Amino acid sequence: MQWYKSSLGKKYIMAVTGLAMVLFAIVHMLGNFTIFAGPGGINAYAAGLQGLGPGLWLFRLALLTVFLVHIWMGVSLYLENKAARPSEYAMKQNHRTSFSARTMIWTGVILGAFIIFHVLHFTVHAFHPYYATFVDAAQRHDVYRMVVMGFQGFPMTLIYIAAMVVLLLHLAHGIQSFFQSLGATNDATLPTLEKGGRGVAVVILLGFVIVPITIFFGVIRL
Repeated sequence: MQWYKSSLGKKYIMAVTGLAMVLFAIVHMLGNFTIFAGPGGINAYAAGLQGLGPGLWLFRLALLTVFLVHIWMGVSLYLENKAARPSEYAMKQNHRTSFSARTMIWTGVILGAFIIFHVLHFTVHAFHPYYATFVDAAQRHDVYRMVVMGFQGFPMTLIYIAAMVVLLLHLAHGIQSFFQSLGATNDATLPTLEKGGRGVAVVILLGFVIVPITIFFGVIRL
């Protein structure tokens, strides 16, 4: 059997692809902060990314591949675990397993759906085609105006905040699981890694929700 088809191999692949997506999330979050520099900040940042040309699309393709492989490995491991225990225990106990760990497959599914929604919303402009027509004084795509208009309404703001709470739950266990999959945990280090994972997850949550919240409450405005 090829190593990547074994449970250990799948866990390793999940750990590596998960780490790649966490790093991307952090970079994406930092890029979002350019909105606090005003239209010139975030519009210049977005124009710089677009200026990468084919390189940007190659990066997006690589990220999509990582995303799909992560999902594939996760679903495969979930089904393996279900098959290994076809019937649930009459009195199931979860003394050690956290809520985040027990719901990883479901938070992953929700995040996958949200990522598709996010791309359709701000990248493809599927819901608001006129977003693509926004241009600033420097003839750059006016991302500032698009994002501010996108988060002025309560439903969209709520969707994004709820999705980030789901991300918090997923990362709270996923970061610790990364080290566990690589065999870097033991009884002494596990509690520290669990706390560290939750801490990083909280920071990422706050980093992502601060933009929609400040827009919704009028701190950032057109």
